[in-house]
Amino acid sequence: MTITTGYKIVIISDLHLGMKDCKPQKILDFLDSIKTDQLILNGDIIDFDAMRRGSKWKNKHTKVITKILDMSRHIPVIYIRGNHDDSIREFFGTKIGNIEFVDEYIIDNQEWIENDLYINRRFLVFHGDKIDVFISKFKLLTQIGSMGYDLALRLNTLYNRYREWRKLPYHSISKSIKENFKKALSFINDFENNAVQYGIKKSCDGIICGHIHIPVIKEINGIKYYNSGDWVENFTAIVLTLDNKWELIHL
Repeated sequence: MTITTGYKIVIISDLHLGMKDCKPQKILDFLDSIKTDQLILNGDIIDFDAMRRGSKWKNKHTKVITKILDMSRHIPVIYIRGNHDDSIREFFGTKIGNIEFVDEYIIDNQEWIENDLYINRRFLVFHGDKIDVFISKFKLLTQIGSMGYDLALRLNTLYNRYREWRKLPYHSISKSIKENFKKALSFINDFENNAVQYGIKKSCDGIICGHIHIPVIKEINGIKYYNSGDWVENFTAIVLTLDNKWELIHL
């Protein structure tokens, strides 16, 4: 496989390993294709909630964990807690080998402006569930929503097998639902604004989240807002290039 240009940092989130319709081979293809000085796993790497709902852990999921462990022999790996992998909460605040388990993480980066002028920017990396008001106040509805999301992903898989047979491109049913449901759009806007406010409280110039599976690079009220997306539908990552520029990349 062709190796991409090296990166200083690669940030991925929401792998949801253990979920029936996660995509471990796509994750492996991506990890095999990159060179990076640091890997940040921004939450929901292992979906314990899905396994409690009946999904089975398989050898293909283990292969992803094995790959990450192999990478950690050569580079630092930061594992940030997400809401779906909260079952391993006791690990967070510890370091095992070259893997550090944290609730959130700060990146100090010198960003090039022009004419050899650099400015230091401070980025807060966290999963995003801690600012999700809905998930903290309505846990039962959140669990019901997760079951609905599982169903949408199952339909995605079956529908796209048919599209592949017809030689048609991949189309995400659940993504279309999100993009066309006004309440979902309102939730996304509230989440992004809450994330920015949280970043301001932490004296940061930008924040990098996951959680809502909406990959984006944008600016809100002068604060950088980046979301690394997911590896269930979008297959995206946030990367810091060798010339200190943040980019959103798709597999």
